[in-house]
Amino acid sequence: MLVGSAARGTWLSGDHDLDIFLAVPPEESLAAALDVAKIAAPHYEEKYAEHAYIHARMDGFEVDLVPCYLVDDASHLKSAVDRTPFHTIYVSRKIVGKEDDVLLLKQFMKGVGVYGSELKVGGFSGYLAELLVLSYGSFSEVLRAASSWRPGLRLDLEGHGTERHNEPLIMVDPVDPKRNVAAALTLDRMLQFAVAARSFLAGPKIEFFFPPPLPPLSDEQIIAELNSRETMPILIDFAAPDVVEDVLYPQLRKAEGSIGALLERNGFCMLRSDVFTYRDRAVMLFEMQVWQLSKACRRIGPPAWEAEHVARFLAAHPHPFSGPYIAGGKVVVEEARQHTSARDLLSCQIASLSLGKHLHASICRGHNIYVGQEILGIEDEGFRVFLAQFFSARVRTG
Repeated sequence: MLVGSAARGTWLSGDHDLDIFLAVPPEESLAAALDVAKIAAPHYEEKYAEHAYIHARMDGFEVDLVPCYLVDDASHLKSAVDRTPFHTIYVSRKIVGKEDDVLLLKQFMKGVGVYGSELKVGGFSGYLAELLVLSYGSFSEVLRAASSWRPGLRLDLEGHGTERHNEPLIMVDPVDPKRNVAAALTLDRMLQFAVAARSFLAGPKIEFFFPPPLPPLSDEQIIAELNSRETMPILIDFAAPDVVEDVLYPQLRKAEGSIGALLERNGFCMLRSDVFTYRDRAVMLFEMQVWQLSKACRRIGPPAWEAEHVARFLAAHPHPFSGPYIAGGKVVVEEARQHTSARDLLSCQIASLSLGKHLHASICRGHNIYVGQEILGIEDEGFRVFLAQFFSARVRTG
């Protein structure tokens, strides 16, 4: 069964991805369908999501051949992918005459950077876009409604959802009332779409659909950005583990948070951070406002009247530059800071952080830390486009 947007006439121009599901009876093994997929695609890559599937390139198309169970009702699912054929049947019956509205909405979402439910993006899936058109009636009505969206909005086409959900947008799956179709949508992407919708209605422009591509930054442009911002980029670069993006990116975000917290805990101040992958590499970029600190630092202890706690505090700080003295009723010492540069701190402590199973192994095997203009050493075009996007970050408002 051909499923997805190709099956319902709502695929975007230039999208050459096909999803073909191979169904077996619920009492049988998916291995038989996987074997058929391998025969159909002699040159393939076996991938794994909830279970194994085949990815291949055939006649100019990227094709996913996905085994599933042929269940008679969406309430009898044996795996998450089993509901996809029901999505295709449901939307195909109801979307007739509204295909162009879906295409407009998808391209608008793509243009403003919120299209894609993969965890790398955290945006709107194609199926969610279709359901929004079915809910509101047209592309323009989706934008009018979205322009005043607030977190916690709940939409239920069939009026059959009873489950409670905590995500910013709840779209009850019309074929599975327990599921929120918008579960992968982040708050930021939801509101990014709302702001873009409001801006488009106030001043429609073709650039909302087809923004001019950002060219990769040259060495001179990167240097100019750093000089004008007077910040310090710190980049951690390492071999990306061989896992699918929906496994890799949550771990990258977890590691980004752990490293950011380490920097802030130790007195360094971060402006912003982001993660990216290029070729077989992964990077975490931290733009620092404070990246170098004095040798002396202040340690504030307990109130001076708590004798036992004061004794323990002084024992833990035996060789201060100054102190102990009393400030604001508390015992204070000034002592030598262990790490005065953010780079040194990361070099010493990154391996001890909570980085995610696959990332921790990759980083421990080897990583590079680039500071300031050292990032010029990465000449990859995709990375240079990522830098352009990072330095010019803005919500599409016109």
